[in-house]
Amino acid sequence: MKDMLKDKVVLLTGGADGIGWECALAYASAGAKVCIADLNAAGRDKLAKLPGEGHTFFLCDVTSDTAVAQLFAEIGKAYGRLDAVHNNAGIAQPARPLHETEDAEWEALMRVNLKSIYLTTRHGIALLRASKGCILHTSSLVGSIGQADHAAYVATKGAVNALTKAMALDYAADGIRVNAVAPAAIRTPMLEAWSAEQPQPEIMQRYLDRLQPLGAMPAGDVIADACVFLLSDAARFITGCILPVTGGAELGYRALI
Repeated sequence: MKDMLKDKVVLLTGGADGIGWECALAYASAGAKVCIADLNAAGRDKLAKLPGEGHTFFLCDVTSDTAVAQLFAEIGKAYGRLDAVHNNAGIAQPARPLHETEDAEWEALMRVNLKSIYLTTRHGIALLRASKGCILHTSSLVGSIGQADHAAYVATKGAVNALTKAMALDYAADGIRVNAVAPAAIRTPMLEAWSAEQPQPEIMQRYLDRLQPLGAMPAGDVIADACVFLLSDAARFITGCILPVTGGAELGYRALI
């Protein structure tokens, strides 16, 4: 992976922990200058752990038009270019069926998981056109196959998949590639919070560890490796792809009892 992203400037939303932080480590290890945008101020203290130089942390609410506009203005001023945007910021709560989802919960999911993509695209497209850069979304396997008791979240990830394909067509003429990565069960703080909401959390943990034929639930580095590839020139003729990184969780007739 070394030098696959050498000297590229990458904006990573939601990069302070979980899959986002694993991606930040992988991008920096591959030679990129990483710009983390997150509401978790602890991300600023973690910058020193990234290999290489030129990394920046921006305290940013990616659901705010004003904040995102300022974010891209600061990136343009600091770096003079932008090669990739990884829209990773996301939330998963609540874990309940649609009729039990509150208005505020629905709105929060739509703002964080979808509106943030709209805003980073609107304010970042000029920089990406100049570099013929690329856009990457963190989706989820459930956006394709569904999931019980998680309807609003699933709806956002299905929309991310649709956006990926539509945006790939819209920006192909600019030389901009748009792809998404779709994890299944990855050991992250967000998934642990979701698991804790379930009626029998211990049983859920065992289920998640058995879900993927290739083995127990991994950490986010398996997603980060795929993301490095999708942002690199090795994927230069790939666009509109929803890449499952799932350990085969969606394959076969499987009853996990």
